[in-house]
Amino acid sequence: MTQESRRPAAPRPEATRAVCPGSFDPVTLGHVDIFERSARLFDEVVVAIGVNRAKPSSSRLFGPDERLDLLRTATEHLPNVRVEEFDGLIVDYARSLDAVAIVKGIRGVTDYEYEMPMAGMNRHLTGIDTVFLTTDPAYQFVSSSLVKEVVSMGGDVSALVPPHVLRALGAKLGR
Repeated sequence: MTQESRRPAAPRPEATRAVCPGSFDPVTLGHVDIFERSARLFDEVVVAIGVNRAKPSSSRLFGPDERLDLLRTATEHLPNVRVEEFDGLIVDYARSLDAVAIVKGIRGVTDYEYEMPMAGMNRHLTGIDTVFLTTDPAYQFVSSSLVKEVVSMGGDVSALVPPHVLRALGAKLGR
């Protein structure tokens, strides 16, 4: 190793901010893993829930305010993470925050094939890059939809969601 390669990187002139968008209905430990890892890569991470309050969404188990509360509790141990909601295109929201990246968790090939065209469009529209983080193998099979389905049928998802989310799921689904 040369002396040159041992020098620390030059400090960044500005703080870096990234946005982790999603519906998070509900937040899982797979999501939390992505938030934690993003928080190590960027100076600030904004976990952003896409909402359109003018349009009721019967497909969601938790309303926007409930999801915000669940996410805030799930991320309270991360001092450089904040939770917000947005309406509209994620790239417009990210640009309004001066974000340098959009972070997406990828569980497998299907997620990648779905996310890749959106990443290309987002970069085309605004120049903002998408950073893909592969999911921890312990959570590769976990999705919010699957968690809700398993709980609704009486299954145990306690190893897949934070404890406060498990309680909220039980209250919503009568379990």
